[in-house]
Amino acid sequence: MGYTELDTDLSKEALAVQKEVQKFAREVVRPAGIELDKLPDPADVYADGSVYWDVVKGYRELGLHTAAFPKELGGMAGDMDPSVGPLISECMGHADAGLTISLSVSVMPFYAAALSPEPVHQNMIKDYINDTSGEMIGCWAITEPAHGSDAILGINPKYDDPNCGYDLTAELKGDEYILNGQKSAWVSNGTIATHASLHVALDPAKGMQGSGICVIPLDLAGISRGKPLDKIGQRPLNQGEIFFQDVKIPKSHMIVSDSAMATMTAKMILTGANGGMGQMFVGLAQAAYDEAFAYAKERIQGGVPIFEHKNIKLQLFNMFTKVEAARALARRVSRYNSNTPPGSLPHAIASKILSTNTAFEVASDAISVFGGNG
Repeated sequence: MGYTELDTDLSKEALAVQKEVQKFAREVVRPAGIELDKLPDPADVYADGSVYWDVVKGYRELGLHTAAFPKELGGMAGDMDPSVGPLISECMGHADAGLTISLSVSVMPFYAAALSPEPVHQNMIKDYINDTSGEMIGCWAITEPAHGSDAILGINPKYDDPNCGYDLTAELKGDEYILNGQKSAWVSNGTIATHASLHVALDPAKGMQGSGICVIPLDLAGISRGKPLDKIGQRPLNQGEIFFQDVKIPKSHMIVSDSAMATMTAKMILTGANGGMGQMFVGLAQAAYDEAFAYAKERIQGGVPIFEHKNIKLQLFNMFTKVEAARALARRVSRYNSNTPPGSLPHAIASKILSTNTAFEVASDAISVFGGNG
């Protein structure tokens, strides 16, 4: 990632972490992503002996999975320079967006468990932080076949249409909740996760305003999985359906049962997730630009490298401009949201949309720079 760093106030700590993560991303994540992308069966991505698990272990050994947790639980939050987070996400996204999403989403149930004082959840967090072998994998089970963006609309207290609530229901019977329904094929880590942060309907008549959030292990009776989703892009990212049939969980596992609290918590989660995606896809856009720039310096046409042709040079400059604009917004949103909790969801979504659109556009431009080789 050879570019001029405009944030000249980055601390020595931030730059040291950036250098370490760049090395891991370049030497481990990028080669693994290329290898996994070529596997014909998405189930092979996570088979025993797959390089996917080497990536997970390397990421955990660096302690990157602990960044969101407070020091008293063994994490790095509080002591870590806030500018480190975006740098990590950019470096990882530059290597492979699919793997980066998988690694990032894995923390979700354990991060949500921090809302619960229950010993089972506090011990779950500690076990996850101490897990450097990748035995504990999390997923964020929010999206459903008929309800994707409804979850975002649900942060508005007036959005109480019963037709737009979660179809996965949690019915309280005594000291247990009974879960019935499913989550969609777009749940990242859906078919390999050991634990889930699960959004459910407690009162379907209230739509999204009747929601709750539970954190559960996924080895309970009545839980089954679909096949891993077979996709064109981000093939190293496992995604798949999760089904629930008369699944019983202790009442204590419903960490957010108050609808107002569930709405506020969902808003906080969506703010963090969208902001993180903005940072990650800046890295992907940068990677596409870097590949095109390097090729333009090497490819000879008309007796000179194609970089010397003004149309190619202008195209590369426009790509560079887009990447830097997306980076500026992603980092600015990150700083604001770190310093002003719970942060700004609209700005986080804007960053995510700008960065993903930029990555798509710059990758498309990069293919044209490669010409027939694209």
